[in-house]
Formats: sequence, structure tokens, C-alpha cells
Amino acid sequence: MLSPSRSHLGQAIGASLVALACIVAVGMLQIPQLNQLKNRSENASLNDLQTEIESEKLRLNLLKKLPAFGFDNLLADWVYLGFVQYFGDDKVRDRTGYEVSPEYFDIIIDRDPRFLGAYLGLTTSISLYAGMPEKSVALMEKGLSSMSPKAPPKSYYVWRYKGIDELLFLGNSPAAKQSFEKAAEWASVYSDPESQNVAAMSRQTAEFLARNPNSKNAQVAAWSMVLTNAPDDRTRKLAISRIEGLGGKVVITPDGKLKIRLPKED
Repeated sequence: MLSPSRSHLGQAIGASLVALACIVAVGMLQIPQLNQLKNRSENASLNDLQTEIESEKLRLNLLKKLPAFGFDNLLADWVYLGFVQYFGDDKVRDRTGYEVSPEYFDIIIDRDPRFLGAYLGLTTSISLYAGMPEKSVALMEKGLSSMSPKAPPKSYYVWRYKGIDELLFLGNSPAAKQSFEKAAEWASVYSDPESQNVAAMSRQTAEFLARNPNSKNAQVAAWSMVLTNAPDDRTRKLAISRIEGLGGKVVITPDGKLKIRLPKED
């Protein structure tokens, strides 16, 4: 006869395996549904597409409530994979918008707030395309509460993304200034060239805002960050147009790198 401790251990392992199977099953179901939606994008009616979106919302709601039994990171990965499929379907998104984006990241940030790679998709899809920067900033604030300068490594990028949203989409210069200052503070912990460059640029942007809350230089600097990290050509074109609209200039150097010239007047 098994001892009580071994019995409880077996039950715990069994429950974990069931939870893992549920996560994988729901994730596997999600991908074909999204692929089907993508394949139907040219011929489906708007009502059909909306029905598919409502179905996706139901799946996400299920994942949000599903106990993970220690597999939270895996669940976050599955949901992010679904988001990539969703966001990358430009033809459908042009017809239906990006209203589901926050629902993906509600789960991702809740389950794995240190999933650094997810935050770029968060700010781009929610603030830039879904037009909900308040939600984007709230999610980043939630994630940052579980971070420190070195956990995860280079988490200062989340402060920068937050500062971009506050400056460009909320028009909240004081909050943006504080976010860029925190980005500089956290990046200064590292000695590598990338981090030191981020610290210097973040500090400069904060100084622009300290001198002038409506600084064009600060806005160009923020759009430059969007351009540098743009996930697709559409975002790159938008960032370039906004930089040039503010009086800045995007120059491609002979070695193929981008160089941003600030406006002549701030």
C-alpha cells in the first residue's frame, strides 16, 4: 500500500499532467482555428469573421481561467503564439481591427510577467493599432511590479516601451519622463555597449521632456525606438512618416543602417 505522502505526490503529478494536457490541447485547437481564419480572409463575410473572433475570445477566456499547476510559462507561450498568428494576419485585421490584442496579453502578463519578448508586441498591437494605450500602460505597470533591473535581463526595455506609450499615445509627458529615467537607471546597471547606449538615449529623452514637455525631439526619439523595433513594414512606414512629420529625417547610411536627424527646432 502506498504511503499517504506518496499517494498525495501521485495525485499532484497526475493533476499536473492533466493540466499540461489541457493547456496543450487548447493551444493546439487555437492554431488551426486561426489558420482557418487566415485562409478565409479574402472570401469570408465580415459577419463570419466576427463569429470567428468571438470564438477566439471564448478560447482565450477559457485559457485565462484554466489552472496551470506550475506550467504558467508554457501557457503564456501558447497564448503568445496565438497572438502572433492573430497580429500577423493583416488582411483580416484591416477588416476587423485589433480589439482582441489586450485579451492575449491579459493572460500572458498574468501568467508570465517576466516574458520580456512579449512586451514589444503588447505596446505595438494595443497602443498603436488597437488604440488602447491606457490598457497597454496598465499591463506594463503590472509586469514591471514583478521585475527588477536584472530579472529578467535587460528589463529596462519595458520602461522604454511604457515611456513611448505615455509620450506618443497618452500625451502624458511627466509620466513619460519618469519612465525614461527609470529605463536609464535600470540600463546603467549593465556594462555592455547596448545597455549603455540605451541608458544614454533614455536619459537624453528624459532631458528633452524636462526642458519642454511638448518636445519634438523627444517625440522623434520615441518614434525612432518604434522604428528600430518595428515588427513589420507597416509599422516602419508609419514611424518614418511620424518622424518626418515632426521635422526629423530618416537617413539610410551606406552600410544600410538607419540614422535619425532631430528637428531643427524643438
